[in-house]
Amino acid sequence: MSHALNNTKLWHTVNNLGYLPRWIILLIDIVVVSITGLLTYAVIFRTGILYIKPNLYVISIPVYLFISLLTFRVFRTYSGIIRHSSYIDAVKIFFSQFTAAFLLLAFNSIYMSITGDLVYLNMGIFINAVFSFTSLFLYRVLVKQFFENYLNTSRSQKLVNAIIYGTDANAIAVANALKSEIPSRFKLVGFIDKYGQNRSKMILGLPILQHKKKISVLMRIFKAEALIIADKSLTKNESLAIVDECIEFNIKVYTVPLVADWEDQKEISKKVKSFQIQDLLERKPIVLDNNSILSQLKGKTVLITGAAGSIGSEIVRQVIQFNPKTLIMLDQAETPLHNLSLEIGKVSTSAMVCAIIADVRNRAEMNQIFRKYRPDVVYHAAAYKHVPLMEENPSQAIFVNVMGTKNLADLACEYTVDSFVMVSTDKAVNPSNVMGASKRIAEKYVQALHNKLIIDQSSRTKFITTRFGNVLGSNGSVVPLFTKQIESGGPITLTHPDIIRYFMTIPEACQLVLEAGAMGKGGEIYIFDMGKPVKIIDLAKKMIKLAGFIPEKDIEIKIVGLRPGEKLYEELLNNTSKTLPTHHEKIMIAQEQFDNYDELENLVTALISCAASYADEDVVVRMKEIIPEYISMNSSFESLDRTSSKIISD
Repeated sequence: MSHALNNTKLWHTVNNLGYLPRWIILLIDIVVVSITGLLTYAVIFRTGILYIKPNLYVISIPVYLFISLLTFRVFRTYSGIIRHSSYIDAVKIFFSQFTAAFLLLAFNSIYMSITGDLVYLNMGIFINAVFSFTSLFLYRVLVKQFFENYLNTSRSQKLVNAIIYGTDANAIAVANALKSEIPSRFKLVGFIDKYGQNRSKMILGLPILQHKKKISVLMRIFKAEALIIADKSLTKNESLAIVDECIEFNIKVYTVPLVADWEDQKEISKKVKSFQIQDLLERKPIVLDNNSILSQLKGKTVLITGAAGSIGSEIVRQVIQFNPKTLIMLDQAETPLHNLSLEIGKVSTSAMVCAIIADVRNRAEMNQIFRKYRPDVVYHAAAYKHVPLMEENPSQAIFVNVMGTKNLADLACEYTVDSFVMVSTDKAVNPSNVMGASKRIAEKYVQALHNKLIIDQSSRTKFITTRFGNVLGSNGSVVPLFTKQIESGGPITLTHPDIIRYFMTIPEACQLVLEAGAMGKGGEIYIFDMGKPVKIIDLAKKMIKLAGFIPEKDIEIKIVGLRPGEKLYEELLNNTSKTLPTHHEKIMIAQEQFDNYDELENLVTALISCAASYADEDVVVRMKEIIPEYISMNSSFESLDRTSSKIISD
């Protein structure tokens, strides 16, 4: 019967029915109260008493319909959507019907005082009010149940059976939103209570399950395919344990923000999102000292180089919130900078925002910008960062990462910038590639320059370096690459099964930059406690499972070998370095030895001159002279290390 009904034209018409106009609902309500009026007359008539005298029909019926229409209009009982009726609608109907009863009693009294006769039986008026209220509310409940049960059942083949983890107000609000959404995405089959305090109770007609058994067992019992985590009291470790269990048993797991944070509550399912890898980092997010950052940036002129990049653009987004006087976004990439300008243009701010296409390698161009804008704070994020590319183009790494940093640092001194914050990388520690070595040379130059300024007392510019690991979601990072490979059906390409990396999110990386700039006294290299290192093959497997696939069965993981300059383990400190604590438990200062500025400046100048000849081996040899711990790995420049070792042994 259900199959036959589903294939009728009428069923498809009802199934795709939109919301009824208000005038039709009002008309239905008038018909209902007319029927209840007749019902009241019939019930009272059987007792041998007349509810309305026949000679008064011409007065009683129009007055009854007019007063009913008036109370419907006053209380707007017809304005709600019937299939989404709630207790609010019941309250409106109750007040409308009993207000109508009191108005009819008042009309009765006035008519009797004039004619000495009653239009309606007073007891009949109250009986009619009860009948009307019950009928009006009952038909709304029936329509609501029809749409919820029968129509949703017809669509159930497309729905995902889901359980909501949580029983608090947020979880209930999410459930209500998902149940009322059209078209639906989930069919809710229950709630999970981690505290076990609501045994044998129900929410929205759905059972509350106790988190005593494993999640996977509960999901299997109720034939659920997805878990929606809506309990905001869960700790990070509790969330990770739940997600890991779901991933292990190929259960889809979703998260949802607080309902109060939803901007558009019409598109509910878009708020329910799969867990992202950044949600699974085993580390608490950094908490900023906003007051110190505000005092540093408010009303100041801020220059951000590499502003169109993943790190630079996030620094722009965060800096603009601290109300600088002028924000200068500098990059040589035209289209990304244009897109960022359009985005920032939508932000409500009093700051003057300037987008400048320029190259940090051009000293004259940088000098003109410094002379025109006189920045108070510089965030230097411009860099070449792709390890294999820089291994093939050492001169370019020197021009951007070393010469570009030198140009900006020298100009910061010349124009007495308050703070110069350089964005570095953990690849600068015991570097194994050209990119990491070039960033380490830039670090050394900035530190040596600051040390010289202190000795000479010639400038008050503070030079600060931030050093962090891989950034999730940044341009060229492993997560977007894996995501694209999964979307295309695989394989996921992995350089080595044992490769390990530290990870942080883009906002966290940029928060570290801002915090360092605010707390730094000058000359420091700030490093961040990034929690446990992540094995990349485990990361790949988790991403495959979160996407709903099975590793090695649905998506292949292919080992392609280490890339030039790549090493298995990244470090945050040199072998000879120590750390000092700061006021923030997650941020430390790496104690590095300062180089003599004059000697280092000569070496750097010679390196830049050598890079201009594009003699790759000569460039790398000079880099190794400046950075003795630079040992090439999986690179064509490994022979240079063997040669130098032989000379030393001879």
